[in-house]
Amino acid sequence: MNTQTAIRQPGKHRDTRQHLLDTGRDILAARGFSSVGLSAILQAAGVPKGSFYHYFQSKEQFGQALLEDYFASYIQDLDARFADDGTPAISRLMSYWQGWQENYCGPAGLRDCLVVKLSAEVADLSEAMRITLRDGTDQVMARIANCIEAAIADGSLPPQPAHQTAGNLYQLWLGASLLTKLHRNAAPMNNAMMLTHSLLAR
Repeated sequence: MNTQTAIRQPGKHRDTRQHLLDTGRDILAARGFSSVGLSAILQAAGVPKGSFYHYFQSKEQFGQALLEDYFASYIQDLDARFADDGTPAISRLMSYWQGWQENYCGPAGLRDCLVVKLSAEVADLSEAMRITLRDGTDQVMARIANCIEAAIADGSLPPQPAHQTAGNLYQLWLGASLLTKLHRNAAPMNNAMMLTHSLLAR
């Protein structure tokens, strides 16, 4: 996700609500929720305040809708990545972790996902946003577990508790993402990849 957000012209966007969500996603991923006022989002989107309140009753409702939209897109992409394309399921699973690693350590530089950026911040600020984050991450872990089960079924992974392994891996990569932000180097991601291979090979 590109954290460099340009001012956008609303006339070029037919769906103002989606345009606000897309703009807000870029800004919140870069700066967090509490430190960003509505005026910054509206200025970047080129949308008047009245249009915002036509779609959202409050900044909190906007944040919840933004997270719902983020997870809907993320899950759609994940389902496409994990879909059976004739390759071993372990290859599809490892491509997910490799993509995560590249997002944080590739040529584009550090990139934040909303889960990493907002989880700790909004959990105590908004119950609605906390639940949306919880349910979204549960869906992600369920998809990972399904892919692990497919890998066990096709023989590309040894038998193991799929849901437990999925939870362990997802927590590992979330933690590595936070450490990467703190240390500004690739070591946490490299360690996460080594541990991933170890967990999946058991």
